[in-house]
Amino acid sequence: MSNMEYLKEMPVAVLGGGAVGKTCAADIKLAGREVRLFDVMPFAEKSLKDLDKTGILFDGIQRNKYCFERSGRAFIDVVTSDIEKAVKGAGHIVVSCGSWGHEAMFRALIPHLEDGQVVNVFADNFGCLLLRRLMREMGCTKKIIVGGWSSAPYGTRLESIGKCVFPHVAAKYRAITLRGAALPMTDTDDFLEASKHLPCMDAITQGDGPSKGNTVLDVDFANVNPVIHVPATVLGVSTMENWGVIFGGYDHNSYSMYSHGLCPSICEVQYQFYNEEIALAEAIGVGVPKYKKEMFFSRRSVLTQEYMGLDENGDDNVVFPLDQPSDEGNTGPNSIHHRYMTEDVPIGCKVYHDLGVAYGVPTPIIDSMIILAGAMHQKSFFESRYNLAYLGIDNMPREELLAYLNEGVYNR
Repeated sequence: MSNMEYLKEMPVAVLGGGAVGKTCAADIKLAGREVRLFDVMPFAEKSLKDLDKTGILFDGIQRNKYCFERSGRAFIDVVTSDIEKAVKGAGHIVVSCGSWGHEAMFRALIPHLEDGQVVNVFADNFGCLLLRRLMREMGCTKKIIVGGWSSAPYGTRLESIGKCVFPHVAAKYRAITLRGAALPMTDTDDFLEASKHLPCMDAITQGDGPSKGNTVLDVDFANVNPVIHVPATVLGVSTMENWGVIFGGYDHNSYSMYSHGLCPSICEVQYQFYNEEIALAEAIGVGVPKYKKEMFFSRRSVLTQEYMGLDENGDDNVVFPLDQPSDEGNTGPNSIHHRYMTEDVPIGCKVYHDLGVAYGVPTPIIDSMIILAGAMHQKSFFESRYNLAYLGIDNMPREELLAYLNEGVYNR
């Protein structure tokens, strides 16, 4: 393992001005580090507007087993739509935009990469594969570490009223563990060690610590968004669309998939979806997190252990029973035009489907989610640009794929 302490005094570049990006930037700045916050145009016109005057207010419950908390108003050192200003001389680079924005973000980033930088993709969602593919195509040979995490370090939301979005982020919870890995896997020990010098990971590195995935595909299977969000949103769409309508007396925006949508039958579908992920991982030869069946039958599903951990028997420390009300879950989605469907289906579910086709694993539950979500959107999510060719791993025999994931061997 290399000595990664050179990162501890270096500026941190945060790429993406949404809820996760603003939360990471504020958290890192409140920890005393220099932070540069970047967003691409035209989004930057709104996402970064007036932040130099207002700063970013960061608060919220920040639920976690060890009660780690950091709050306050953070004034970011550099707020810019010029990516060179953001990443020049930075140590850690935090990629925190939605997955649909990865390609534009990576194409802007690659020409300005410098040796020794560490790129963290929150959540990875196949981002490391895409970044490495684009680096090859753009002729970038900088010696950097590229790694991804199974999720963001927080469940966080931007405060908004109507069309007005405020420079205020509130974290519902902080993760105390996340699964991480680098591409290639030979960089993973350095990648995990580097996280000790990234303050948005403090609740994790001072909590139960990062969990080492056994490739970036392991980390992508560890992303709980598709397995939790998609069945609950697709199968719970009636409750969502009737919230504040037939179910009167409620603000439509107060709907929570976790608090109001989950039920035993949907949780059973989530569990079967998860078993298809296990079959995919085994066929490819990579890892996947291990969950007991009963862990899915809770109002926070398998997410709870990210911030409340497991007991000595490997069971959830906290369970939110399905037969009892709970307001623990974040709000949303409030329509089918939400990332729980528009991102998690055509990216997460679609790539799982393609991996199944490539490596001979049937995925009927996952496929049914793609079909139903597509019907609701009156389109085919099977036609998503996210496919194995887009990620640079099409037509790879199993051994060739594993050589690439583990050693970075890419002979094409």
